[in-house]
Amino acid sequence: MSGGDGTRRVRAGRRTVEVHRPDKVLFPGGGDAKEYTKGDLVDYHRAVAPFMLPHLRGRPLMLERHPDGLDGPTFMQKNTPDHYPEWITRVEVAKEGGTVRHVVCDDTATLLYLADQAAVTLHRWLSRADSVDHPDRLVFDLDPAGDDFDAVREAARLLGQLLDELELPSALMTTGSRGLHLIVPLNGRHDFDEVRSFAHDVAGTLADAHPDRLTTAARKKDRGERLYLDVQRNAYAQTAVAPFTVRPRPGAPVATPITWDQLDDPELHARRWTIADAVEQARTDPWSGLLTRGRALGPARRRLNALRG
Repeated sequence: MSGGDGTRRVRAGRRTVEVHRPDKVLFPGGGDAKEYTKGDLVDYHRAVAPFMLPHLRGRPLMLERHPDGLDGPTFMQKNTPDHYPEWITRVEVAKEGGTVRHVVCDDTATLLYLADQAAVTLHRWLSRADSVDHPDRLVFDLDPAGDDFDAVREAARLLGQLLDELELPSALMTTGSRGLHLIVPLNGRHDFDEVRSFAHDVAGTLADAHPDRLTTAARKKDRGERLYLDVQRNAYAQTAVAPFTVRPRPGAPVATPITWDQLDDPELHARRWTIADAVEQARTDPWSGLLTRGRALGPARRRLNALRG
């Protein structure tokens, strides 16, 4: 329903969320890219909520806001403003010299409110608010030197094979930008230092085996044309883009979970899905059962050490 003041009111469970200036263009069109408004972003979040919320609940978020659309300034918001509704969950976590009060998105109403705030991209912690020092997700970010998705596809296959050898399950997600994320579910018993050290050694093992194609060099000038196996997100207070979140690029591409079989689709690329069709992919449940049982890293660490000799 719409108000005479240009405000739209959207029901979400027991709450009604006001969407201000729903016709405001957030994603300008041009070329092959469609134009999308704030109202379109709200409608997408309402439709994708059943699939997206399980990946957000209980996790501190960093909000990437574009109140004037993609052509305006970007705000990376960690602290929750006082004017946010009291029904939105917050969590206070430690930072150097103090604390930060992050938003936690536990329900559809919060998701729609954040869309009204032009929070285009939701970046989530890899740990939950009730155990912030112990991640239950490990993320490898496959970051190509250019926009070469074939290199990303190849790196994903190689990394997936190595994780299979280590007997760790893994899930794939397009980033909506240039690469893929490969996600491993953990049991939440290891701290960030252990997880990052393990991820670093996995990436290093793979890069050592394919030094012409892969690298763990953090500095761009040291990578050349090689794909960067980025494990830096596996640290306290670092974030990764959430599954089904929208990226601030023309055409409103979406970070979208995929199956391993879809990696072979010649049509696949990092921006394959947008807010126009990502919900259809979500309904196929591409990660079916993959993330329900988190693993301990001890056995995998022993297998990795044996491989490394």
